[in-house]
Amino acid sequence: MPRSSVEDTGLPLPEPAPLVLEHRVLKALLGAWALAACSAQETAAVEEHLGECGSCADEALRLRGAVGLLHPPESLDLDPTLRTRVLEGCLDRRPARIPVPEWAAPYDAEAARLDALLQDIGDAEWHAPVRLRWFEGDGPVSRRTTVAGVIAHLLSVDGLVGIALGLEDPLGGTTAEKTEAEGAAAGAPTPSQRTEAYWRASHFPPTRAVRAPWREQSHHIVRTVSFAGGGSGRLAVSYGGFALPLSDSLLDRAFECWVHAGDIADAVDYPYEPPAPRHLHRMIDLAARMLPVSLAERRRAGLSAPAPRRLVAAGAPGRSLRLEIEGSGGGEWLIPLDSPASVASAEHEVAHVALDGVEFCRLAAGHVSPEEAAAGQVGDREAIRDVLFAAASLSRM
Repeated sequence: MPRSSVEDTGLPLPEPAPLVLEHRVLKALLGAWALAACSAQETAAVEEHLGECGSCADEALRLRGAVGLLHPPESLDLDPTLRTRVLEGCLDRRPARIPVPEWAAPYDAEAARLDALLQDIGDAEWHAPVRLRWFEGDGPVSRRTTVAGVIAHLLSVDGLVGIALGLEDPLGGTTAEKTEAEGAAAGAPTPSQRTEAYWRASHFPPTRAVRAPWREQSHHIVRTVSFAGGGSGRLAVSYGGFALPLSDSLLDRAFECWVHAGDIADAVDYPYEPPAPRHLHRMIDLAARMLPVSLAERRRAGLSAPAPRRLVAAGAPGRSLRLEIEGSGGGEWLIPLDSPASVASAEHEVAHVALDGVEFCRLAAGHVSPEEAAAGQVGDREAIRDVLFAAASLSRM
């Protein structure tokens, strides 16, 4: 019978005999020790020697510092600006024959970033629960779905832009007709009506298969506006209750793409960075330009303080709030308070609000309530409250 191994006997394993090496050999091993390339016995011998030999200890310290310079610690996550820098470098050397309009670049970038996130998640994560959040009236609203359901939502709402450009409706004939019938009272289906119709029409919950049509549609949209040129930015895109020029609509879709990408990243525990500063600035600018209309709508609904008794003529200066957005992509905007037709004026400034750029976007997305928004406030408290609630009211499903 073969002899049993010492591991099978239950007896303690014999310890290897320590190496006894000469000084010159130990000194020659210092480089390998600094690179962690020594065996366990050699490492023990070198470290015991370093406690006794001062010159070797100094040399080991210098070598270990040099190794740190050769291998600086780097994050495994890609720099969020890498794609933009690579594209800019390529376009500097060979400009695009048909360039993407500047106002469509944020949507192109955010769709690509979200697609990169979707490539990194597994099949099971497509069914991870996600809660869509927005703000209605004076309170938050939410809707439970999955990662795949979020992409189906983006596909449905981006389809409004595609329809305005003459592209095929992703909802299909029967579903689109039913949705139009449901939204007939408002003149056109709203984003939430289109999304609910798409979800109901699916025999099974959406899966990762929804990624391909969503990405193909985003490519078609960017390609179509690129061929149409910058003048196409004035084309109107209907959202049911309101309409936006195509240039602003693609900014809106870029904002939604980033916000929902963050929802997905939170659901699958994945890091996700804000957009590039120049793209973030455009999104904040769109929200700031929409604030007067949102404020007027809340006032008509009785949700904000009534307009002052002294009416302001269209085009005349009126009470204004200074909105200061800090951080990358920030800036300053004067918001007219009396009516969307009045002109904001620094001489009629009654309040000043300061917010971080990402915090303001979270407020406009309905992901943080107006009461919880970290804002610096000076001036008319009622005007400040109205504007913060108007910003939250910009959000929707």
